Amino acid sequence: MKKVLLVILDGLGDLKIKELENKTPLEAANTKNLDFIKKNGTFGFLKPFQFKEEDYPTSEGTHIALFGYKDYFLKRGPYSAMGVNLPLNQGDIALRVNFATIKDGIIIDRRANRIKNTDTLIKALSNIEINKIKFDIKKGDAHRAVLVLRGDHLKDNLSSNDPKKEGKAPLKIKGDQRTADALNAYIKKTHLLLNELEFNKKRAFPANYLLVRGAGQFKKVPSFKEKYGLSAVCVAGGALYKGIAKTLGMDIIEDPLFTADIDTDLEGKFKAVKKALNSHDFVFLHIKGTDVCSHDGKFYEKKAFIEKIDKYFKEFLNLKDLLMIITGDHATPCKLKEHSSDNVPILIHGIKKEIPLLKGEEFMEIVDKIIKNKYN
Repeated sequence: MKKVLLVILDGLGDLKIKELENKTPLEAANTKNLDFIKKNGTFGFLKPFQFKEEDYPTSEGTHIALFGYKDYFLKRGPYSAMGVNLPLNQGDIALRVNFATIKDGIIIDRRANRIKNTDTLIKALSNIEINKIKFDIKKGDAHRAVLVLRGDHLKDNLSSNDPKKEGKAPLKIKGDQRTADALNAYIKKTHLLLNELEFNKKRAFPANYLLVRGAGQFKKVPSFKEKYGLSAVCVAGGALYKGIAKTLGMDIIEDPLFTADIDTDLEGKFKAVKKALNSHDFVFLHIKGTDVCSHDGKFYEKKAFIEKIDKYFKEFLNLKDLLMIITGDHATPCKLKEHSSDNVPILIHGIKKEIPLLKGEEFMEIVDKIIKNKYN
């Protein structure tokens, strides 16, 4: 049976860019190893999965579908909480948080200039309780954090307060009245607390507001091993992706140098992957930097980052019985600076067969057939 290395270059898909001679960053990049795989393996396109209520594919939805768990979707909050080791009990509500900058009631920067050192902020927001609901917040990657509401009779049908664009006012959170009222009160209280911090008063972009989304309640799901018979491990920097993997029962390889940005230790990640292939059947490697470049509209940097990643694939090309799959979870066109519903490229080393446009939710079904020599 083949071993599997799944490499997700987050937000890999893009649109043609005039400044790159009407090529995408991937097309414009000098990628000898990816070109080799395209020529000698399988090349096609993946249609990212999207829930009906979504305007575009989300990172959490696309990953869950890729692993074949769309019917067990927990929403972003619980996955993020699992990723930062924030305990969840039955009935708790977890949400993804962005530290943002707000001025005169208007969002100036949704990521507070991509702030990374948030320890002072997290400490200032500890031990808050409103209407018998406890609020626990924990640091995530860079400008991100995770918020958990603990109390009786909470419900997770909560909207986001994030309008997804700068220059707009935050939205009012709607949903279950008791839970939504408490969360709106928490957002108001934390805004006042953050504004008074000397830490923020010294910043051009003070991290003085919490944008929340992805409210969900935790529940146990069948493990990846139970579902596919494969021992699996995750190498990632982002809490969301580690959280998804942990929820599916995958082992996690942790390293503080594995970040969710272009400064991640790529060499260390690929060394960890190679070692993990000796002990596991399925290795999931997630690289976030491609998506970070896209959200910032930095197409030259995205091209350069893809070129930097490409060199690490070389030593995996001669490994026997390895199925290496390289794709993206969704497209994040640099010109849009947001996710889109466009298809993403997929390259497979280890087989040379034509594949039709592959739906994200069918991905693991096809992989399962390939490694069992049942894919014709």
